[in-house]
Amino acid sequence: MAGRTRSEVEAEIKETLGLVPHFFSRIPDDLMDYEWEIFKKLELGETLIPNKYKELIGIALHSETKCRYCTLFHTEAAKLFGATDEEIQEAVHYAKNSLGWSAYLNGVREDYDDFERELSEIKNYLASKG
Repeated sequence: MAGRTRSEVEAEIKETLGLVPHFFSRIPDDLMDYEWEIFKKLELGETLIPNKYKELIGIALHSETKCRYCTLFHTEAAKLFGATDEEIQEAVHYAKNSLGWSAYLNGVREDYDDFERELSEIKNYLASKG
């Protein structure tokens, strides 16, 4: 993949973040520009999901993957983008609750077609109420 040199990319990273994080040093030269552009767009840039909410999703997701690097990154980024401690706690609690239901539904082998049908009925009922 043709792109900028490692030193050009590292100069941009330093300008953006104030330093070049060590984890970027292990990325092969031919992928450095590509990986930085993806990181910059998805982790730092404006996307359809506002950054604060994107980072709260990241916290919830990595509460399950148990990646301490990811939970630290997304927690600090969420705070940077305005998330409160209460919102962070709620995101983690939501993940815990959702994962619990996932374990239960899979464990009791709930019929998927019945679940899908009932969910559709619930959605339609709630939509009809306003």
